[in-house]
Amino acid sequence: MTKCIIAVAVALGFALPAAADDNDNLARFKGGIGVIPVSSAPGPAPTATVVNRNIVRGVQPAGQIWVIEGLRAEVRADGSITVDGRGLLLGGGNNIGSNANAKVFATLICEATAPFTERNTSLAGVALEADGDFRINDMLTPAPADCASPVLLIRNAANQAWFAAGIPKR
Repeated sequence: MTKCIIAVAVALGFALPAAADDNDNLARFKGGIGVIPVSSAPGPAPTATVVNRNIVRGVQPAGQIWVIEGLRAEVRADGSITVDGRGLLLGGGNNIGSNANAKVFATLICEATAPFTERNTSLAGVALEADGDFRINDMLTPAPADCASPVLLIRNAANQAWFAAGIPKR
């Protein structure tokens, strides 16, 4: 009986800090969506010459399709962010399957309607590995106070276009 009580106390001791950590989370993301630069082409399909760019909350898309194998991110109430990305690579064009020697940074946008505030990690970015993997461990500037409608974008440090978006974990 004593061993059982000790086991329960130990289990609760480990569970309580985890619960406290969850309260510190402002937003979490699990999974990613690669960019498709064009969202639609109005007019007759075979002759459409005008396209609608896949602009997300005011941020322009990359010029080419990108794919991402996996993404996990956590944003804390103090503005710290960790992002673990896997397989962010070109999904089209002559350099398909390469990382295009890109550097990436993260942007969190919390507003559902304009005006949007871009909360960024360092704009210098981190280099993609040859297989498209990357890790960001940084602070968002400005720090978010609240985040009712979180969108996480992974962006190109060279031109600030978005490559991938995180899927919110609710």
